[in-house]
Amino acid sequence: MQDISLHILDIAENSIAAAASRIEITIIEDWERDLLYVEIRDNGTGMDEETVQRALNPFYTSKPGKRVGLGIPLLAQAAREGGGSFDIESEPDGGTKLIATFVLSHPDRKPLGDVDGTVQMLQLTHPEIKLEYEFVRK
Repeated sequence: MQDISLHILDIAENSIAAAASRIEITIIEDWERDLLYVEIRDNGTGMDEETVQRALNPFYTSKPGKRVGLGIPLLAQAAREGGGSFDIESEPDGGTKLIATFVLSHPDRKPLGDVDGTVQMLQLTHPEIKLEYEFVRK
C-alpha cells in the first residue's frame, strides 16, 4: 500500500466484514512530539487473544476464499518501518481497536495520503455504518 489512507481503508473494510455498525477513526499529527498517531476502533465481533495473534500473520485470514490476510500485518509493518509502533486490542463481542504510530520525520514513513477522500468513500459505499472521523494537527 502506497500511503496510510489505504491502510485505513483496508482496516475499515475489515471492521465492516466483522459486523461493525460503528467505526471511529482518529488521526493526530503532533509536530511538537514528531508523532503521527492513527487509531481505528470498531464495535464489531472482536477477536480472542489467539485470533489477535494469528491476525498479525500475513498467512492467516478469516475471510472465506482468501489465502492471505495482509491488512493488519502490513499496517503493523508500515508503522515499525516508519519508526513507530503498532498495537491491537480486541475481545470477543467487544470490538477491536488498532493503534499505529509513526515518527513524522522518519525517512521511511509512508505519506498520510487522502484520508478525507477515504472517509468520504467509506461513507458513500457504506451508509449503514456510523463513521466518526477526527483529525487533529498540533
